[in-house]
Amino acid sequence: MELCGPRAGGRGLRRQLIRLIVVSNRIAGAGGKSAAAGGLAVALRQALTGRDGVWLGWSGAVSEAPADEPVVKMVDGVAHATLDLTPADRREYYAGFANRVLWPTMHYRVGLTQFSRVDYEGYRRVNRRFAAAIARMARPKDLIWVHDYHLIPVAAELRALGVTNRIGYFHHIPWPPIEVLGVLPGVGQLIEAMTAYDLVGVQTAVDEGNFIRALLQGGRVSRVGRASFSAGGRTCRVRAFPIGVDPGAVEREAASPAGRRMSSAMRRSVGGRKLVVGVDRLDYSKGIAPRIEAFGEFLSLHPEWRRKVTYVQIASPSRTDVREYRDVGNRVDEAVSRVNSHLGEPDWAPIRLVKKAYPYAAICGLYRVADAALVTPMRDGMNLVAKEFVAAQTQDDPGALILSRFAGAAFRMREALIVNPFDSLDMVEALRAALEMPLEERRRRWMALRADIGLRDIHWWTQTYLRALTRAR
Repeated sequence: MELCGPRAGGRGLRRQLIRLIVVSNRIAGAGGKSAAAGGLAVALRQALTGRDGVWLGWSGAVSEAPADEPVVKMVDGVAHATLDLTPADRREYYAGFANRVLWPTMHYRVGLTQFSRVDYEGYRRVNRRFAAAIARMARPKDLIWVHDYHLIPVAAELRALGVTNRIGYFHHIPWPPIEVLGVLPGVGQLIEAMTAYDLVGVQTAVDEGNFIRALLQGGRVSRVGRASFSAGGRTCRVRAFPIGVDPGAVEREAASPAGRRMSSAMRRSVGGRKLVVGVDRLDYSKGIAPRIEAFGEFLSLHPEWRRKVTYVQIASPSRTDVREYRDVGNRVDEAVSRVNSHLGEPDWAPIRLVKKAYPYAAICGLYRVADAALVTPMRDGMNLVAKEFVAAQTQDDPGALILSRFAGAAFRMREALIVNPFDSLDMVEALRAALEMPLEERRRRWMALRADIGLRDIHWWTQTYLRALTRAR
């Protein structure tokens, strides 16, 4: 495929063959600089590295009259095609329907949903703009791979423009039961829009089952196989593809100069104390405040551990212009203050909270020296922090992973200490078990976890999904 036309967004562009078009709301490093990031950003960069392709998404910029043509730049060997949004686009599509409606609903938090038909129209409008940009650059045999809840209608919009390419979608967050999703006005339109994809990928078998039930109850489809459905003369297939990480890359980052600096600094800082870590975006789905409260309860119930353990929570700010996220930050601050003021000493704070993002290598270095990781989201599609923590550890003295049963990662990471994040005593007991676990048991659990994430890594995920999309129809 070629990006056609001599200019894009006012910038010269050499013609290049494109075999894969990846589409997501945001692009790591869209401003032209290499970005250190985790999660979806790393996964999609891995998908495109070494391939002919382009990554299209929002630039992160807001302008009153954005150009219809994307600006294209090469970043770390990957072509980035970016579009600006208008202030209304950002308010209605991003902060509105995507993050005040779809995000809480998909995470089973219907009480936080704030539906507005104006926001929904803005969501559809931006999806049409994305689809129009894709249609102009796509050639007939290109694969188009759309990512996540911001862009559910893209395939339907592309089909309306006459695009017949194979189009796949991957849903990175949970897909809830129809009894939860059905609270949304007009949910049938969203479900029907999903049938325009040739392949819909989800994280777990539970998500797959929930999605199939949604199609059967609200999508006006005919079932033509266990997980294949006919609608509008097309066949849509559904399948779980649990996303992974690149364990080798995580190991290299942990052993890099930046990773080693973080590891050394943390060892000096905590002295001979045990180190428990949490690394999350500052989001209500991550369960940070309940986790902090459970750590305080652990110290109250097990006073022998006071002054012998320090909990470091990295909480990078997220969607700070949305009130619900500011409220989460305030609750986390209050929880940390309560624990530290009641249980701390002049020379020891039980919890250290840092509200900023760190380079990926530094985070991997933090993982490497941790004695335990608290990964306890209230609901999560997969949660790659759990896998990155295991990959960063070493066999000589591995830490223990405490993992929420409601994270998609828990379906395979059974050698972790699986907990109910809504049960503080369950987390207290897991903390005690993690900190007292004998070395041989930690090694046994770590080796099983490391073997599994090595088998189903990011390369497996990319290749398996794209192979299935290529064979679609």
